[in-house]
Amino acid sequence: MNRNPFIEVGSETKSKFGQRVIGDTFLSQRIKEESRTVAVLSDGLGSGIKASVLSTLTASMALKFITNHMDIEKAASVIMKTLPVCKERRISYATFTILDIYPDLTVNIVEYDNPPFVLLRDGIIIPVDKKEITIEYERKTTLLISKFQARKNDRIIFFSDGLNQSGMGKHSTPFGWGIDGVNSAVLHQVERNPDISARNLAKTLVNKALENDGWQCGDDTTCGVIYFRTPRKTLVVTGAPVDQSNDKQLASVFNSFDGKKVICGGTTAKIIGRELDKSISVDLRNLHPEVPPHSIMDGVDLVTEGIITMTKSMEYLDRGIIPETTNAAVQLTEVLLESDEITFMVGTSLNQANQIHLSQNIELRQSIVRRLAAMLEQKYLKSVFIRYT
Repeated sequence: MNRNPFIEVGSETKSKFGQRVIGDTFLSQRIKEESRTVAVLSDGLGSGIKASVLSTLTASMALKFITNHMDIEKAASVIMKTLPVCKERRISYATFTILDIYPDLTVNIVEYDNPPFVLLRDGIIIPVDKKEITIEYERKTTLLISKFQARKNDRIIFFSDGLNQSGMGKHSTPFGWGIDGVNSAVLHQVERNPDISARNLAKTLVNKALENDGWQCGDDTTCGVIYFRTPRKTLVVTGAPVDQSNDKQLASVFNSFDGKKVICGGTTAKIIGRELDKSISVDLRNLHPEVPPHSIMDGVDLVTEGIITMTKSMEYLDRGIIPETTNAAVQLTEVLLESDEITFMVGTSLNQANQIHLSQNIELRQSIVRRLAAMLEQKYLKSVFIRYT
């Protein structure tokens, strides 16, 4: 069956040194009913709270207009006429890049005063024809409109000027990193790691910009990456089946799964281990006061405790910040973020080892999985499926 690639969306952002608020805004949304993907990057003029408010307003308007089928050129025009103009510099208070990707991989992009996006295909940066649209409002404003057909393994990289202007005034980059520098870094990273995820590529580029600035960002810096990839699949099993006779079937499905395999729950791990004749050992090297240690089982990518670990992982995902430490919840979060299609197999048997008001234990586990799945779908644009056993 010829199937379209998964559209992975990843981003990374850092605030200007000395500012607690980021003046750039990156928003994205997957419209499941239409199989469309929309992403917006806006850069507010200056930095701090004012820049953040203006970029948030711009990105929010763009996302709402595009998801509601407003023509992309018209949406950009309305945004331009809504944004205030700096009286001294005669420029808008926010710039933007808008991407609208359809299920047949048609990509529409509008750019206003942001650095040009990069289309990477087969290890080469591909030039894209751009149509200029002039909007008359207080001053002549030019928008760049692009439309092209994406292919499997294509990447689209777009960013705020904090990235290409990083390092400005430094001995090695007196005029900044530059567009050519960014392009070279993209090519280098993908050559080194052809399967690098959208998230990790964006993070690598922003961290390089931070390094260019001597580890003190000279401006708000944001990078977004779209990657048309073969989906990375993960199966998470948590909880025992309601009928013990289904244990063997659960283990068989788990064992034959083609992708990463995760077990969340001590009882679940014992069932899988028993049915597959595999031993389990607890890893006590990285103990954490709030998260139980993970375990090791041959052929399984990650084995963790259940409810506590999943809850802590959900907290990390909600904040969008993963601690610089190693514990089972961090490991689970990393696996989920580096996956595209995630299937949860949720057992509905009572956990006799965890007497949390008996039947309420089932509801708690199911509630956590539902909330975790919703967050992965809505905030991180993952495809998530839940099966009950």
